[in-house]
Amino acid sequence: MTSEPDPTPAPPAWPGDGTHRVPFTVYTGDALHRRELDRFFYRGHWCYVALEAEIPNPGDFKRTVVGERSVIVVRDADGAVRVLENVCAHRGMQFCRERHGHRKEFVCPYHQWSYTLQGDLQGVPFRRGVRQAGVVQGGMPADFKPAEHGLKALQVATRGGVVFAAFDPEVQALEDFLGPAILPYFDRVFNGRPLRLLGYNRQRIPGNWKLMQENIKDPYHPGLLHTWFVTFGLWRADNKSELKMDAHHRHAAMISTRGAAGKADQVTQVSSFKADMQLHDDRFLDIVPEAWWGGPSAVMTTVFPSLIIQQQVNSVSMRHIQPDGHGHFNFEWTHFGFADDTEAMTQRRLRQANLFGPAGFVSADDGEVIEFSQRAFEVTPGQSTLVELGGRDVADTDHMITETLIRGMYRYWREVMER
Repeated sequence: MTSEPDPTPAPPAWPGDGTHRVPFTVYTGDALHRRELDRFFYRGHWCYVALEAEIPNPGDFKRTVVGERSVIVVRDADGAVRVLENVCAHRGMQFCRERHGHRKEFVCPYHQWSYTLQGDLQGVPFRRGVRQAGVVQGGMPADFKPAEHGLKALQVATRGGVVFAAFDPEVQALEDFLGPAILPYFDRVFNGRPLRLLGYNRQRIPGNWKLMQENIKDPYHPGLLHTWFVTFGLWRADNKSELKMDAHHRHAAMISTRGAAGKADQVTQVSSFKADMQLHDDRFLDIVPEAWWGGPSAVMTTVFPSLIIQQQVNSVSMRHIQPDGHGHFNFEWTHFGFADDTEAMTQRRLRQANLFGPAGFVSADDGEVIEFSQRAFEVTPGQSTLVELGGRDVADTDHMITETLIRGMYRYWREVMER
């Protein structure tokens, strides 16, 4: 027996065996994008979908996506977390339109097929037809079995209040997927304390989804692009730092300890450093070290393909990458704190969250440079990016002057895409 051919064409040729030059065509083309969706989002990978704090009670649900497929994260009547594909088994309609809500059942408005919170089909209007003058007219065939027509249920894994889902029934255990190098940084934030939902930001960025993964695996740019970071010392090249990857190089943690703000040889020649910049509201720098940090004041953890876990001083959030074609992605920020936070800490987290998000003092820069990069990729397909800072190898480091995490991600990308 021969296997079915891959429906998508082979990925583009790379200039050599390494990943220190990335072809522009890696970011363009719908056929390549479909291959990525299949291999990274629909097979072999866990994708972030929600925090349990978003669905605290039976019947609570959240609509989100895995890749480009709409799914519903719901807490069922028994308190278990389910993830169901948002596709009616009858005519394929995406029946759930609300982002969040509460239901005792799900009903498709098209023909009112209804489902339990576990996704089981429980109601089909006119299943047995209509009796007219003693004669039954229409209805479903006699061998129709509701148990065979429920909503598609995804694999679900939860850890520390975070919900992941996978279409692949053979996906490895979540702990193995994260790996021993990255799991401690996940557990550092999600250590069992109940979470408190604070709010959302959403934006749509006209760029390839991988560019946001790259952006958070790139310690080179924060102290150069972001005036806020370099001027106030939150993330600078002279900060104590480490870069770590899992064994496959797909996930990573960028770890930094805040240095003293002010002039230093490393930053005074950087154009983004503004020595005379002052805050109108000093509370943005009202930073209180927390015991769970364990030393670092910032850890940015990328879980490939769809999640960024942000801890920048007292601001913590999930950033969910949601592809929408090869040249756009939706980006959702879920800001949270902890149930045992004082009211002062909650206000501090909310205030510092304004550094990030679509209009943040920092993150607005990232969306703009991603857009400009994508524009170039689309019109100059024969070129490639240069990813050689710190050498051409892939390895953990104890400094930020390197692009090793990007090279590592594309080593994994090539391994999976070129099979």
